[in-house]
Amino acid sequence: MSNNGYTGHMELHEPELRDVPVTAVLAALADDVRLRIVRVLAAGGDHVCGTFELGVSKATRSHHLKVLREAGLTRTRVAGTSRYVRLRRDELDRLYPGLLDAVLTAPTRSRPA
Repeated sequence: MSNNGYTGHMELHEPELRDVPVTAVLAALADDVRLRIVRVLAAGGDHVCGTFELGVSKATRSHHLKVLREAGLTRTRVAGTSRYVRLRRDELDRLYPGLLDAVLTAPTRSRPA
């Protein structure tokens, strides 16, 4: 069994959030694609990794999800051939109070034409 009762056939690197420097958390949140993923995850629940419509390749999407996981922002559960990801909201709020709220409520930049 892996972290927080999540089980799966494959172990993924998911650090203890207290071991992740705040600069790594902030760097993960500084990317527009990763911020879009976090905004979707903030609605709650598990999301199938392949269902994020980000306008990037599958490999790029996987990279962004890995960065979020390794920065301690998400948990991933492997079930068969699917991966489900969720935000570690409670842990983040406990360790960095107000950080996610500030990031999630910040205005989004409009994309250049």
